[in-house]
Amino acid sequence: MHLSLAVWVRREGVPPRPGPDDQTIYRCTPPRPDAAGDVVPRSLQEALAHTPLFFEPVPPTARASATRIEERITEVAALVRELPRVDAVDVPELVDENHEGRPFYRSADPRLFGRAIAERTGREVLINKVVAYLRSVGDVEEWARATVGDGLRHLVLVGGTSRYIPYPGPPVAEANRVCRPIVGAAGGLLGNITIPFRTGEAHRMLAKTRAGAAFFTTQLVFDPVPVVGMLREYDALCRRASIPPAAVLLSFAPLTDEPDVEFLRWLGAELPEEFERAIESGTEAEGLARSEARAFEVWAAASAAVTAENLAVPLGVNVEQISARHFGGARQLLRAFAARLPPADRAA
Repeated sequence: MHLSLAVWVRREGVPPRPGPDDQTIYRCTPPRPDAAGDVVPRSLQEALAHTPLFFEPVPPTARASATRIEERITEVAALVRELPRVDAVDVPELVDENHEGRPFYRSADPRLFGRAIAERTGREVLINKVVAYLRSVGDVEEWARATVGDGLRHLVLVGGTSRYIPYPGPPVAEANRVCRPIVGAAGGLLGNITIPFRTGEAHRMLAKTRAGAAFFTTQLVFDPVPVVGMLREYDALCRRASIPPAAVLLSFAPLTDEPDVEFLRWLGAELPEEFERAIESGTEAEGLARSEARAFEVWAAASAAVTAENLAVPLGVNVEQISARHFGGARQLLRAFAARLPPADRAA
């Protein structure tokens, strides 16, 4: 899922750089002290080696008022500070694509929201960018340098949604090679997206790992079979190539009703038929409980396979909020995973 600001870019497909007014809106209230904030979080490097837990909230929309932006920052920061087990906040770029492959940005520049969350929580923040829509390799490099210059050193580079569209931007692996020295100089890491059920996905992951990916977050998953198959093949390819595999974070989200199922189908997620029927047939509370139970089932199956087969792929969890109305459900799922996952180990 690609999330960001509502600006239609007709020619270049590049969202505007944030201006002074944007900076003011996103800094309208100073950070608030909180006891939970006294906990020293793990570095992203430490977390990726020991069952990382990410939270992927929906950022404010492009037309959100200053009041709504402040409310959004406050509720996300409060949740993250409440849960020391959360290692990082993964800020998506919300963008739709028309039939010609041109982008429609639905959210503000994710760097504004990400910097505000980093300042209020002290946690690692990951900034997503759909590099396919940038005009050239040079624009990718310029964006990366500007982002790192803003103090946001961890990037998640994302490709286009269709293999049939000639996007202006570079493929993800090439973008990784361009951005790796930039983020590396700042002590940052690169991540990418992976789709477990896609044919040949493990080979794509290997190419992106060679190019600099330190971690992957999956598309939302509801079936352990393709997940385990992908992990198994990726592990084997990395062993043959004699390179350490990147961490893989399985993405989960709360679902409550039929519109949620339809939305995820539109996004391209694969939902088992029996699970889809279960979500559609019950109340919102029942749907939330069933989606939470399914998330735990998939996580348990994948982590058990990694242990039983001695796979070297580090595994973690990314909890997504798929829309503004799902914050409560995402909060509940994040709290549940924070309680279930192993304690956060720190490097000696």
